[in-house]
Amino acid sequence: MSSAAPRPAEQDHLWSVDEHLEDILATVRPLEPIELHLLDAQGCVLVEDVTVPVSLPPFDNSSMDGYAVRVTDVAGASEEFPAVLDVVGDVAAGQAELLHVGPGQAARIMTGAPLPPGAETVVPVEWTDGGLGEGPVTGMQARALAPEGAEGHVHVYRSARARAHVRAKGSDVRAGDRALEAGTVLGPPQIALLAAIGRGTVRVRPRPRVVVMSTGSELVQPDESLGTGQIYDSNSFALTAAARDAGAIAYRVGAVADDAETLRSTIEDQLVRADLMVTTGGVSVGAYDVVKEALSSVGDEDEPGAGVDFRKLAMQPGKPQGFGSIGPDHTPLLALPGNPVSSYVSFELFVRPAIRTLMGLDDVHRPRTRATLTADKALTSPKGRRQFLRGTYADGSVSPVGGAGSHLVAALAQADALIVVPEDVESVEPGTEVEVVLLG
Repeated sequence: MSSAAPRPAEQDHLWSVDEHLEDILATVRPLEPIELHLLDAQGCVLVEDVTVPVSLPPFDNSSMDGYAVRVTDVAGASEEFPAVLDVVGDVAAGQAELLHVGPGQAARIMTGAPLPPGAETVVPVEWTDGGLGEGPVTGMQARALAPEGAEGHVHVYRSARARAHVRAKGSDVRAGDRALEAGTVLGPPQIALLAAIGRGTVRVRPRPRVVVMSTGSELVQPDESLGTGQIYDSNSFALTAAARDAGAIAYRVGAVADDAETLRSTIEDQLVRADLMVTTGGVSVGAYDVVKEALSSVGDEDEPGAGVDFRKLAMQPGKPQGFGSIGPDHTPLLALPGNPVSSYVSFELFVRPAIRTLMGLDDVHRPRTRATLTADKALTSPKGRRQFLRGTYADGSVSPVGGAGSHLVAALAQADALIVVPEDVESVEPGTEVEVVLLG
């Protein structure tokens, strides 16, 4: 998890975005690898290369329902002059004992079944009469429905080249090949490959467990009635969803009232299931900013090296931030501001990279690009602050969505990018090229 406490902040020191992020990433460490069953490993990162133990497919097999035959026996076959072959039986997928196909013979073969000894190619059933003697057929009937088609003779109306409609042994991967590299995130196709080569478990870094907690006595859960001065708790839902989107196993804790002891005990209760804790709200300078009150001195006596540092960052939105570690395992904790846009932007800039670092990924950041600003008027930005404005990006252009207010949730829901205005820029004219963080 974390290896050391964050650097203490000097009084009134204004941290840059880069300094704060650097401090977080220097403290957070990838989780220790464990062995997991395949479905439990979905979304996890491999810590070692996986080598193929057996070729895939492990034997030559048919890609069609049809007849396994010798090439010379069907050479020159046509509807006018069909090749007539003796049917020696069926070859089905998973069949242990294989028939032998000799001169003038054919074996009915099903898709995926091994190519029997003596056979050199497969003739699709549509090129034959299916053994029924009534001209070309459109498909192979089950033995129980047409037993006469599984024995006797079959008329073949077209020739076939050698190994036509045959999947060669090792044509997918060969024994000894590297199937997956260390660092691969395991999605459904990767899990399918692991299962196909016989791997039931795999060594990975587990998905980090992230506990998300919002604070504020004014917060009410959705579906409940609002009282005077109350608002619905959206932050905990947004950040829990964002943590899951980043690859974590996320747990949402209902809003905690503005009481330092209640918050402290709630956090301590949640530590047992947390590789990372995220709080939102209560980190500013108000009289009821209880996160600072509850956590500022945590660990100073009982856990040397632990503790949470509260900072002011040269950014908008998201100036007040907190970062540190708590508890016996020095679990990392990021304390985000309470305004909805501030908390979400802070998550994207700081929490998401921390989650991706815990997972053991090399690339922990959202992709960035350059885009041309499309707007009705110039964008303004406070001097000395790095501003992150919500925007929509398409075809090399980006347009702002909503205003700069940190409470504008509706505008945030329309955005798929963040427009970055540097600290030394106070105005950005339409047509200017800007840096963009892509959220989608």
